[in-house]
Amino acid sequence: KSLSIGEFIHFEARKHGLLDRDVILCTTLVDMYAKFGMMRKAQDVFDGIQVADVVAWNTLINGYAQNGLGHEALNCLRQMEGKSISPNIVTFICTLKACSVIGSLDIGEEIRAKICNLGLLGKDTTLVDMYAKCGELARAQEVFDELPKRNVVTWNTLISGYIHHGLDDKALKCYKLMQDEGCSPNAVTFICILKAISRMGLLEMGEEIHAHVSERGLLQKDIVLGTTLVDMYVKCGLLNKAQNVFNELPKRNIVTWTALITGYVQHGLVNDALDCFRKMLLEGIFPDSIILTCILKACSTIGSLQMGEEIHAEISKHVSLERDILIGTALVDMYS
Repeated sequence: KSLSIGEFIHFEARKHGLLDRDVILCTTLVDMYAKFGMMRKAQDVFDGIQVADVVAWNTLINGYAQNGLGHEALNCLRQMEGKSISPNIVTFICTLKACSVIGSLDIGEEIRAKICNLGLLGKDTTLVDMYAKCGELARAQEVFDELPKRNVVTWNTLISGYIHHGLDDKALKCYKLMQDEGCSPNAVTFICILKAISRMGLLEMGEEIHAHVSERGLLQKDIVLGTTLVDMYVKCGLLNKAQNVFNELPKRNIVTWTALITGYVQHGLVNDALDCFRKMLLEGIFPDSIILTCILKACSTIGSLQMGEEIHAEISKHVSLERDILIGTALVDMYS
C-alpha cells in the first residue's frame, strides 16, 4: 500500500520507454492506481495503451466499479464494444458490479441476456448481487436457485440482500437452508444474521450465534462481527452481555464504542455511558458527532454541567461548530 513507491516505478517505467510496448505493465499500473482510488491516473495510463486488450478493459471497468463510479464503468463497456472487443465473463462480472452500484436494473437485464446467450449463466454470483441491490429479490432468488453449486459467498449474497431490504424472516430461512445444505457460515454470514436478529428481538437465537462465534474464535479476528454482536445485545436490552462482549474484543473502533455508549444512554444508564466515554478518550479515540450528541444528552439527563463543559472544551479542540450543526445544537440543548 505504498503509493509513493508505485509512482516511482511508474516514473522509471516511463523513463525507460516500457509503457509504449508492454500492455501487461500498463494494465498492472491501471490496477494499482484503481486500488488507490486514483481513477484519473488509472484512466491516463489506460489512454496511453496503444492496443488495449480485454484484460486491460476489464481492469479499468472493475476499477471504476470498485470505486463506486458505476456510470463511468458502463461507459467503458460501451467504448470497448464500440472498438469491436468482445467482452468475456470477467467483463460481465465487473459490469454487473457497476449496475449494482448505481441500481441500473435495465442494463443489468441486458447483460444477463448476453450471459445467457454465451451459456455463462450460473458461473458467478454477481447477477444475484445485482438483482438484490436493485431490490429485485424474487429475481435474485430465481438466479440463485439456478446455480449448479452454492458456496458461502453465494449464500451471503442472497442473505445480505434480504437483510438490506428488511426481509429478515426470509434471511433467517436462507440461513437455515444454508446449514441444511451443509454449507458452514462465516463471519459475514453471522454479521448479516445478527442484524436480522437485532431487529426481530430474537435473543435466544442471538445467544446461539454468539456461542458459534466464540467456538471459532472469531471475536478475536473480526471487529465488525464483534461490534454487531455488541449491538445485538444492546438492542435486546442486555447491556451487561454487550459489555462482556465488548471487553473480549482485542481492538475497538469508533463504531464499537458508539454501539455501547448509545445503548447505555438509550436504556437510561447514563453513568455507565459517561464512564465508557472517559475510557474511550483514554484509549486515544476521539468521538464522532453521534457519540458527542449522545453523551451531551446524557449530561443533560443527570444535570452534570461540569462534565458538559469539559466535553465542550474537548470539542473546541477538534471540531468547528460552524461546520457541525448537529454538535452545536446538542451543546445548545445541553446548556438549556
